Amino acid sequence: MADRLIIEAGRTERQYWRDLWRYRELFYLLAWRDLLVRYKQTAVGVAWSLLRPGLTMLVLVGMMKVSKLPGDGVSPLALFVLSAMLPWQFFSTAFSESGTSLVTNSNLISKIYFPRLVVPASCLITSFVDFIIASAFMVLLMIWNQFVPPWQLLCLPFFVLLTLGASLGMGLWIAALMVKYRDFRFIVPFMVQFGLYAAPVFAMTGRIPEQWTWHGHDIPARLIYSLNPMVGVIDGFRWSILGGPNVIYWPGLVASIVGVLILVWSGVRYFRKTERSFADLI
Repeated sequence: MADRLIIEAGRTERQYWRDLWRYRELFYLLAWRDLLVRYKQTAVGVAWSLLRPGLTMLVLVGMMKVSKLPGDGVSPLALFVLSAMLPWQFFSTAFSESGTSLVTNSNLISKIYFPRLVVPASCLITSFVDFIIASAFMVLLMIWNQFVPPWQLLCLPFFVLLTLGASLGMGLWIAALMVKYRDFRFIVPFMVQFGLYAAPVFAMTGRIPEQWTWHGHDIPARLIYSLNPMVGVIDGFRWSILGGPNVIYWPGLVASIVGVLILVWSGVRYFRKTERSFADLI
């Protein structure tokens, strides 16, 4: 009798990771489809990838000038803000779109078998393409301000990889949870909006005191703040792009790396645990 493959949703344990490679063409197809759909029938097309960070940067710079919030005191304020906006926008877009990806592709998921991990992972590609295009705006600003980046720019790919990891980990958690709890459609936009103010987009984390005294006890305030993985990522971007007084807070960077690793590991684990029920719930 010929060997038969019995497909049970989420339970092809021995072949699952091999199937990810076998279905790589589907991964590319979904990413390419999302890129085409994103700017279809828009007046300016791909230019939105430049307009979004550019307009956001102008608003934030205006707010900082009105409220007299300082930058790093050395770099142009526009570069100071944009160097934080790029990783935050990359993370928030990738996290949001991968979080809703399973619900958006419900017809595909309920009809055929493929590793469901392909769907949220493909959303990272479209957000990464947006990030690359938006980075051209940073280059133009550097030329306009005659700003020469420091040698630390060579370390930038590492922090881009950290951003990808944080986006994937959070995206997998939200994608799996949203299949069962549609409330997350309303929670995710709030998380993105709140996260913008919780991340060091407006100020340097170096201005946060190392210790806070509360009821006679010293609390490691800066380290606790750095438990947000995007804090170390944004600090790393500023250090890589601007240098100067934007130094690396090494305990915070270690906390960010550990946090991203935990997010990816736990996200993949929870996604695989709940994957077999997606077709029934979606």
